[in-house]
Amino acid sequence: MELDLVKFLLVGVVAALGSGLTVPFFRKFASKQGAEVLPTERGVHLAPTPTLGGGAMFVGFLLAMLVASVSGWFPEAFSGTSEPFAVVACGIIAYGVGVLDDLRDISAPAKTMGLVLAGSALYFGGVSIIYFRIPFVDPIIVDPGLAYLLTVLWVMGMANAVNFIDGLDGLAAGIVGIGALAFFFYAVKLLEVGLLISTLGPLLLITVFGICVGFLPYNVHPAQIFMGDGGALLLGTLMAASTMAVGGRTRDPFSGQTFFFYAPLVIPLVILGVPILDTIFAIVRRATRRQGLATADKDHLHHRLMRLGHGHGRSVFILWAWTALLSGFVLWPVYNEGSGDAIVPVGVAALSLVLFTIFAPGIWRPDGGQT
Repeated sequence: MELDLVKFLLVGVVAALGSGLTVPFFRKFASKQGAEVLPTERGVHLAPTPTLGGGAMFVGFLLAMLVASVSGWFPEAFSGTSEPFAVVACGIIAYGVGVLDDLRDISAPAKTMGLVLAGSALYFGGVSIIYFRIPFVDPIIVDPGLAYLLTVLWVMGMANAVNFIDGLDGLAAGIVGIGALAFFFYAVKLLEVGLLISTLGPLLLITVFGICVGFLPYNVHPAQIFMGDGGALLLGTLMAASTMAVGGRTRDPFSGQTFFFYAPLVIPLVILGVPILDTIFAIVRRATRRQGLATADKDHLHHRLMRLGHGHGRSVFILWAWTALLSGFVLWPVYNEGSGDAIVPVGVAALSLVLFTIFAPGIWRPDGGQT
């Protein structure tokens, strides 16, 4: 397929402008409504900070989808399909659930049901996992009933992964932005070789990248506004939708790239490796302490970096760099055909081991006691 990357770039610019230009409005609105995050022992801020910044991201997302729809640039994504409407519906639900949590602090079961509804909107609108990849066996065509379950679980997992990592100024927006850009280049490569028909996946990815870029100037340390759960759940569900639209749609091998042929659904886990790893650490840590999964603590990777002596900004930059490095491992075999199929799993395992060694999840102390 012949691609015009300028069209994708323009949509990304619209998303960035829509997000960036509306942040001041949502910052002022949040302050008037008293929607502010107050300083706490677990937090890293000394003054109240407005939240609801996810509203600016939501505006950027809607504007980008509107421009992409009316421009006629992406007929494969919008003609004769309900998938774009499913993605918009999913985004509306996820953002709405997040905003309610920001304003009223809703219960974990209520938030979970909201994410189930968001995943259901995707599935019934046509965005779901069709092919599931297991290493060293042929792709499995997913039964429709199982596809629904996998779709909902994928949305919940990705949304919570982004929410978990949203702990330092600019951290979540930066990591998701880097991951979205890297996955965009992978999706473009699939389009070029004819293994991906619809442009919906890469369109969503460049949109996510754009809204993150527009939001970041207001969110880097010292943050003028937080994205809140509204922004985190929106980013997570959009990443889930875009990765399903790319990774779960192709049965054919890709230019001999073993890793991508056997496990394309693992790519978002690799690209978002830092928050996924942090999520696993948090679940294990809280389980060993017999705490609820929603229990707050100061043992996330970003908290550990700061205890090692890194400042706020440097801690964020280090985690951005890890995500970029993981993304590089993913993209290297794609753009250098036949030159290192095995480098991706080996590289990711090595990086994960280094992360585990340096930021040991703190399940037990060296003396055998719990932390």
